Amino acid sequence: MPHTPEDKKKALTRLRRIRGQCDALERALEAGSDCAPVLQQLAAIRGAVNGLMSEVMGMYVQEEFGSGQDLDAGKKQSIDTILSLVRTYLK
Repeated sequence: MPHTPEDKKKALTRLRRIRGQCDALERALEAGSDCAPVLQQLAAIRGAVNGLMSEVMGMYVQEEFGSGQDLDAGKKQSIDTILSLVRTYLK
């Protein structure tokens, strides 16, 4: 979980945006919207959730394994590589 006030605010902002997207999707389904816009909204929600997951995972890894000052260059590079791979996977 995000522990700093700044990280917590960023995560909550993303979550509120996702909630808004879900509410819009619900309204579209209730209104009987065409499939294409509904599918586009679903894809946007999936991307937003993946973005939040990536952000929280990045915070967790940094918290768990330390900041850049605490690590040697090799370990920092490994952490950066792992986070990059996870972000690529979640796109």
